[in-house]
Amino acid sequence: MKMLGNTILITGGGSGLGRGLAEAFHKLGNTVIIAGRREPVLAETASANPGMSFAVLDTANAESIAAFAPKILADFPDLNVVINNAGVQRYHHFAGDTGLDEAGAREEIDTNIWGVLRMTDAFLPHLKTKADAAIVTVSSGLAFVPLAQFPVYCATKAFVHSFCLSLRHQLKASSVRVIELAPPWVATDLGATHPPEAMPAPGSRTAPGPMPLDAFIAEAMRELATGEDELKVAGAKFLYAGGVGEKQAATFAMINH
Repeated sequence: MKMLGNTILITGGGSGLGRGLAEAFHKLGNTVIIAGRREPVLAETASANPGMSFAVLDTANAESIAAFAPKILADFPDLNVVINNAGVQRYHHFAGDTGLDEAGAREEIDTNIWGVLRMTDAFLPHLKTKADAAIVTVSSGLAFVPLAQFPVYCATKAFVHSFCLSLRHQLKASSVRVIELAPPWVATDLGATHPPEAMPAPGSRTAPGPMPLDAFIAEAMRELATGEDELKVAGAKFLYAGGVGEKQAATFAMINH
């Protein structure tokens, strides 16, 4: 994608991967708008990056997106890039005592799937009027080989990967690029609420630990600059090469414990 001269909207932009990407694009001189549910977090990020704008948005809520899109387009008519980064990950242990956290699963599906669909639908008509437009959606290496502790999250990211393939085909004659960015395990607060048994043990022989956020952002920006449409960063390349299936999923779960 074009790395300079953009007006970029990033969901989940107040922290983690979203903040890292927002700051990297902002430093390049792009106009950046971050959006998310937590206004104090958004405000702190924008304050730390003078010139960055923010707006409150709950991508899991259809009414929130419907009200948000026209206001953003009125305020930023040059918007040409939307980065669907907002995501939720919950632990579900169907074989144990906890079983399905139905409210958590609904939040994962509403944010990770419906949020991407609705954001795409809301902004696509505008993006098709721009010469250098892009929809960048953050999936995961777990879209290709799932980690059994997070069955709903992994399935939503597999959906995102498949959706990007179809959307890219549908928009191949338009000015809109459809880009999938698949991270590995990165050191963010995504799994902050998980029980200890849900997460791999960092530093073990088989689980070296998460990729540092700054290292991920640097690599992600290099990948985005290549002009490719499917971008797997670091460990996500290994998962993609491994393919999807019960054997691979079980192996991945085993080597991360």
